[in-house]
Amino acid sequence: MFADSLNLKLAKFSIHYGWVIVTIAFLATVFSSAVGSVPQVLILPMTKELGWTISDMSMATGLMYFILASLCPFGAAMMLRFGLNKVILISMLLNGAGLIITVFAYEEWHLLISVGVCLGIASGIIGLGLASTIAIRWFNLKRGLVVGILTSAFAAGQLAFVPLMAWITTVYDWRLAVLPAMIGIGLTCLLYLLFGRDWPADLNLPAYGDEVVYEPPPKSADSAVLISFRNLAKASKQPAFWVLAGTFFICGLTSTGIIGQHFIPFCGDNNIGIVLASSYLALMAAFNFFGTMGSGWLSDRYDNYKLLGAYYSLRGLSLFYLPFSDFGAFAMTIWAVFFGLDFIATVPPTVRLVGKLFGTVSAPVVFGWVFASHQFGSAASAYGAGLSRDILFSYSPAFLTAASACFLATAMIITFKAFEPTHLKEAK
Repeated sequence: MFADSLNLKLAKFSIHYGWVIVTIAFLATVFSSAVGSVPQVLILPMTKELGWTISDMSMATGLMYFILASLCPFGAAMMLRFGLNKVILISMLLNGAGLIITVFAYEEWHLLISVGVCLGIASGIIGLGLASTIAIRWFNLKRGLVVGILTSAFAAGQLAFVPLMAWITTVYDWRLAVLPAMIGIGLTCLLYLLFGRDWPADLNLPAYGDEVVYEPPPKSADSAVLISFRNLAKASKQPAFWVLAGTFFICGLTSTGIIGQHFIPFCGDNNIGIVLASSYLALMAAFNFFGTMGSGWLSDRYDNYKLLGAYYSLRGLSLFYLPFSDFGAFAMTIWAVFFGLDFIATVPPTVRLVGKLFGTVSAPVVFGWVFASHQFGSAASAYGAGLSRDILFSYSPAFLTAASACFLATAMIITFKAFEPTHLKEAK
């Protein structure tokens, strides 16, 4: 009822309801990002108070990314099977449960349940499948921009919440740091209950840029697992799928896995306090916000393969530079700006390529598999970087390995572009 009424009011101003869906999805992603940032903020105060090691914490985050990656291929299929709104509400409830269990954790294995299982499942069933599903279902034009906006919400979550949570841990108590994210979860659930819709056809609307209402296919009686594997079987016959999945594995390895979970303790090893380190993360997130939206704008206008090649090269240079910097304010600020512009800029061109190759219904499911590869990369570096740090007493080897992987991704993109099938070239 609320959605129908709002749609009629917006129509008077020629505003498509798809932008409402983008807005509440943006907020959902912001608060999900805040939840995902909780482990990196709590890693130092929890290890100090409870006597744990960094690898104890990174094992939980590694499990979180592993579960996330394992479920990503089925999230978009679940949205197709059960509806986008139901999947998001389940995700928010699991996020809340994970935060509550984390607050009361007093043994290492408790984090495997709270961070690893609860937050892993919560993130896995939506992931970037939410952005791709909304962009492909609700928009025929401006898809790249929509993906850029929704992806930039991850940065907005870090920008708004990481410094706040870090401040709470130092001034009050680390257990109170989860409160902002908990409030956001409640707000997200309320907005989706009142204004969320699965398809434009639910409001008798065409997608943005279309003139005819697209009638979605009837809900399949097949399970989400069967739907997902059926789409994987089709996608795996195209070499482009393997190139995108392989480079996205490296994307996760070199972004959320190592920077998203280990930047604050890495700064701690170099005499940078938690609040200052979180400020650099916030600066990085601010530039990531604009970099990702800019990437969405560029991906609507320029060759997506060339954009990906440039992004991975710049990220590799940033990661190579970091361990050799002097860790002064100027050096860290310069790094935060350049890495922030590139942090998740790879997402819009990747989503556009998947959408072009696999169509309106299948593309979100196929992208789930591509994003799963991303999160397996995140899992590998989330755990591997922490283990490497405990064994070698330095994060430098992990950062240099990540930098090398970025240059490998660039080589993969360039090589595929040179031998790209003719029918894909003609589709541009």
